[in-house]
Amino acid sequence: MTIRHLKIFLSICSNDCSTTKDAENLHMTQPAVSLAIKELESHYGIALFDRIGRRLQITQAGLRFKEYASHITTLFDDMEKKMLNWDSFGILRVGASITIGSQFLPGYVKAFYSQFPGTEVHATIGPSAQLEEKIMNNELDFALIEGVSHISSLITEEYMEDGLSVICPPDSPLCSEQEISIETFRRQKFLLREYGSGTRETFDRVTEEAGFSITPIWESTSTAALINAVANGLGIAVLPCRMVSAALGQGLVRKIRIKGLSFHRKFHIIYHKQKFLTASAKFFLDLCRNEK
Repeated sequence: MTIRHLKIFLSICSNDCSTTKDAENLHMTQPAVSLAIKELESHYGIALFDRIGRRLQITQAGLRFKEYASHITTLFDDMEKKMLNWDSFGILRVGASITIGSQFLPGYVKAFYSQFPGTEVHATIGPSAQLEEKIMNNELDFALIEGVSHISSLITEEYMEDGLSVICPPDSPLCSEQEISIETFRRQKFLLREYGSGTRETFDRVTEEAGFSITPIWESTSTAALINAVANGLGIAVLPCRMVSAALGQGLVRKIRIKGLSFHRKFHIIYHKQKFLTASAKFFLDLCRNEK
């Protein structure tokens, strides 16, 4: 018994139980249609039709069989449509670190939907380390992170440059200087993103290369909380330029420069080396690569 048998049976039912009409509709011979019905009846040991004269009349068993056949063929057709066009109807699991997720990901997804409206994008926003773990557990197809992956099983690709700003309270004495020295910088109270975030990793890398390390008095996963803390005079913070631009424009915080230090970084695409990327996934990544 095959899907072809079921479709022949359903076609007969929709053609007034006429094997002749059915044969014409399916571009088959009438004997081939009759043989398919006989094979079904033999397989299940039931009569699907009563043969009364030259006409067929569906039996009670046939009516029940019709319900099953309709359900099965509908599921089969749906499977064929969805699986053969997975890029148009599937799910794309995207991860993004907090800065990228809040500033860029909505635009990426909007542009993606214009080309793949039937594909659902399931997004996870979180620290880079968490996203790496999810990729390793095959819970994400790929991720966009602020730092650099240190897992050898992952492919890491640079795709955008970014920078961090050092901000202080608007009434801080530091604002009176065009640049402050590294020694003055080191003596400040620091309010930083949490360990494992791309922003924190960039900060730690730059300070380590300069020969010192910082122990913050505040750590937070919330950039907004850190900006608010700086605005209230609790210390200085080093945060993504795009995330502090509004507060700078409102005069809530001030930007300062550090002589000899530059907090530049690049955003990265990461995915597992053995991950098969569908056409829709590749399209999404191209959107990211073309972002300026």
